[in-house]
Amino acid sequence: MYKFFKQILVLGVIFSLTVLAAGCGEQEKPQGEHSTETDIYTVADATGDWGYPSPYAHYSRGPGYVRMSFIFDTLVWKDDQGYVPALAESWEYLEDENAYTFKLRNDVSWHDGEKFTPQDVEFTFNYIKEHPYQWVDSGIVERVEVVDDSTVKVLLSKPYAPFMDNVACTLPVLPEHIWKDVRDPEQFQEEKAVIGTGPFKLVDYNKAQGTYLYEAYENYYLGEPKIKQLKFVKVSEEMAASALKQKQVDAASIPPELAEDIKKEGFNILESPSDWNAKLMINHQKPPFNDKRLRQALAYAIDREQIVSTCLRGYGLAGSPGFLPPDSPWYNQDIEQYRHKPAKAEELLESLGYTKKDNFYQKDGKVLEIELLFPGNSTSPGEREAEMIKQQLEAVGIKVNLRSLEAKTLDNLVNEWKFELALSGHGGIGGDPDFLSRSIIGQGFNSARYTENESLVSLLKEQQQEINEEKRKEIIAEIQKLYAEDVPALTIYYPTWYWACNDKTDLFYTRMGIAIGVPIPLNKLAFVK
Repeated sequence: MYKFFKQILVLGVIFSLTVLAAGCGEQEKPQGEHSTETDIYTVADATGDWGYPSPYAHYSRGPGYVRMSFIFDTLVWKDDQGYVPALAESWEYLEDENAYTFKLRNDVSWHDGEKFTPQDVEFTFNYIKEHPYQWVDSGIVERVEVVDDSTVKVLLSKPYAPFMDNVACTLPVLPEHIWKDVRDPEQFQEEKAVIGTGPFKLVDYNKAQGTYLYEAYENYYLGEPKIKQLKFVKVSEEMAASALKQKQVDAASIPPELAEDIKKEGFNILESPSDWNAKLMINHQKPPFNDKRLRQALAYAIDREQIVSTCLRGYGLAGSPGFLPPDSPWYNQDIEQYRHKPAKAEELLESLGYTKKDNFYQKDGKVLEIELLFPGNSTSPGEREAEMIKQQLEAVGIKVNLRSLEAKTLDNLVNEWKFELALSGHGGIGGDPDFLSRSIIGQGFNSARYTENESLVSLLKEQQQEINEEKRKEIIAEIQKLYAEDVPALTIYYPTWYWACNDKTDLFYTRMGIAIGVPIPLNKLAFVK
């Protein structure tokens, strides 16, 4: 492991302003003189640890991928406008062969000085077939051919509409000379595990403190990064505004109601698109939740508009039962919206044989009692949302017991089906609409893993292979309709988040999100050009 950087910035629940100032509070220099302000860029993060930033060891949520993306590059990347060259300087789809050719750059080197080659690309695709990478479906790639010293051809096993976003812009390319002998990639967390071709090299990772320190890779093929050191430090959302104002950090997510105040202080404010959703996970494999009428009753009983108004203070949109947000170009408004109708919820419960006694529904002498898990260390969604959902469900006669858990523990219980209801959330919904496949029939805690509706499953697979965009939109519209009818999970809201940053660099939201749709304005290109 690394020797610890001597001046690592450490923040805990209570952090030292003196240490912070030493890390990133340089004095401004007169105009015309060289400024050291871009030498260090510090990002505040309320959670902190997102796993070791290697391709296989980072935590499987968006912030974990972003931490890794500073070190490893993909064939293609995205900026705020669309696709941009990365390891591949150009690409072409060969419809007759159902294949993509990538013309690779010849001026790329790995952080250890070894030259990047087409064989590294071929190796990476073969490696993820043997060792599945959590963010990319290797099954759609039939094989990879090295055409010449600067060209590779990726032949697909079937037409795959989201290939560019979900594979070319997402799969981190691995150095064959390092990874060829790695048999357990998740446990491979040595110094060599973070040798990539990206703009930054890892100097230190402190899991306990939730801090990351990177330094610029001076031989980066797009030019030496303008930020010499990049830091991530753990700072609560409540403390972020103060840290920004005192020049302790350069960028942070801030409470929405503070956005105007922070803007007046001279900071740039970025408002997020509706690319993240808080949702109610439902264990549809377990009675009584395996009957869609019970799930529909939950949807009618929960007042999503009120939750947005109260818990988000109006900074967000009520969730669509079809999953996609109303501002998406793929959104279908002609679906069942489950407007708040307590009477309809009660009607559905009674159709299931429940009768109300002493304010709660029961059947066979047993009260309809549900446990709702929620992440206790989260602000969105968190305790406020859980309490409000409890009130709304109990108002129609469903008894609810709340249970607060650490977020990763909650994710694990959902993944193991050891829950009834759970509040969770994830991004990616502003990316390619194939996120519907990952989030409905895919694996993992972010997915409903709902395969009972054969028509829905069929359409989810069909949209992947439909290259014609208009036809694909028709399929996506029907998917939303079927999903809303069955309610395997229910999106509660899409929050509007705000980031504040100074003018050391221009942060931006990536078109359709980083990689498969990560809605975080920390695209590595903002620190390079």
